[in-house]
Amino acid sequence: MAEVLKIHPADNVLVALRDFRAGETVTEGDGPIPLLEDIPTKHKLAERDFQAGEIITMYGVTVGKTLRPVPRGTRISTENTVHASSEYSVGERSADWDAPDTSAFTGRTFAGYHRTDGKVGTRNYWLVIPLVFCENRNIDVIQSAMLEKLGYVTERAFTVDVDTLITKYRNGSTPEEIMETSVLRSGTDLRQNRVFPNVDGIKFLTHQGGCGGIRQDSESLCRLLAGYLNNPNVAGGTVLSLGCQNAQVSLLQEALERQSPGGFGKPLYILEQQRSASERAFIAEAVKATFTGLMEANRTERRPAGLEHLTLGLECGGSDGFSGISANPALGYTSDLLVALGAKTILSEFPELNGVEQELVNRCVTDAGANKFATLMRSYSQRAEEVGSAFSMNPSPGNIRDGLITDAMKSAGAAKKGGTSPVVDVLDYTEQATRPGLNLLCTPGNDVESTTGLAGSGANLIVFTTGLGTPTGNPVAPTVKMASNTALATKMEDLIDINAGTVISGEDSLRTKGEELLELLIRVASGEQLTHAERLGQDDFIPWKRGVSL
Repeated sequence: MAEVLKIHPADNVLVALRDFRAGETVTEGDGPIPLLEDIPTKHKLAERDFQAGEIITMYGVTVGKTLRPVPRGTRISTENTVHASSEYSVGERSADWDAPDTSAFTGRTFAGYHRTDGKVGTRNYWLVIPLVFCENRNIDVIQSAMLEKLGYVTERAFTVDVDTLITKYRNGSTPEEIMETSVLRSGTDLRQNRVFPNVDGIKFLTHQGGCGGIRQDSESLCRLLAGYLNNPNVAGGTVLSLGCQNAQVSLLQEALERQSPGGFGKPLYILEQQRSASERAFIAEAVKATFTGLMEANRTERRPAGLEHLTLGLECGGSDGFSGISANPALGYTSDLLVALGAKTILSEFPELNGVEQELVNRCVTDAGANKFATLMRSYSQRAEEVGSAFSMNPSPGNIRDGLITDAMKSAGAAKKGGTSPVVDVLDYTEQATRPGLNLLCTPGNDVESTTGLAGSGANLIVFTTGLGTPTGNPVAPTVKMASNTALATKMEDLIDINAGTVISGEDSLRTKGEELLELLIRVASGEQLTHAERLGQDDFIPWKRGVSL
């Protein structure tokens, strides 16, 4: 196993693949490099002597600038380096692409839920959602009334079956017989006895929006909720409205019409509390409507579908110094496989594309896409600076501690999730992915705001790479967690679905790990395997208010 890595021939720093002590020597390029200080795993060391103001290069792009002289064999850190990135412009571009070999996946299918608009879901969910935060309590009451009774609990959950004890008591059982009765029921037991076996779950979403703030936030929320209802993993929904809020029912209906030009062909119940006789009557009506919708949703069964019906969201969070050389490029290979098979993939988190804009601009297949991406990036960056922040402030303390010391360094690795395929479309937040191929979606770098946006734009699966670990999931899109390093995969085996640390150790290549990931995605898409986030009921949902969020 190599001890250091030079990612790109043009780079002038090396990645430490293990902990080094001062006095050790590493060999790369021009010969031995004596280490003048300790270099922790995942951090970067200077391949040559730097003067103050020189450019640091990784992945073949600018990722920083030195603040003072940095001797060869010392660590690149926040004390001696600051964020720097290259300028970009829209000019000549090329859509040439060396697509991967897809022969192992040609003709493969997954078992999915076919919708009337031609899309195919990997899950069959019913949504219960509020248009305004005033309805959150009612959502909670409906959830308490329905979820467990219908058999929808997570695998780790359990219930005490008091109903069995009551029945035995009424039938005359003795205290001894009562004490011998088994009353614990696991989530697996309950799922096997679901009232609606073809419905994978009822998802109850809550949020803090819909009124107050600026009107644009309520309009954006309605488009996002419409995107969730329109997601192929959703069979239909129950929508609760108070009546007087900014997020009016008409805004939701307009968004649904725009997103479903052929007509919204799913059952949808919209209830307004201010028109109801009472709170109790309102909740009762919502429960009955939801139950009726579940009856309809249960009629849909899984059937074979080609892999071109997958729409994969590409996400990273809790990234470390290995993310950009193991998990992210392995996911990028999977993305390339799916694109070559006619599927859609979506790369989001625009603050984490800072520094690689030129590469992505050059991969856009249309002038309109290239210009839209450049405009969205510049506008986002300007808004951040206007409120006293900047893309350069994106890396978190955990990122920095594990070797990602500038936003450009983090971004250069994060962009690897998008593979190498051409960019077929550029989407603003809540716009729908409709074109097969790689799509860019404007979202914050914030993990949950980004995954929320990916599902809202049509992702029916998400892969979330992480180097530090996170429980994050999504209510409607199964979220596969991929570790960048084996230590994390071992420590958090209850959260991690697949380990890319074997790329670092040399047991796997990016190709073999990417193919392994696609095999896992096919099983998840078919309902043969739950992700850990699903098992834990990790249904994270945070709409993005269009103020600045990094």
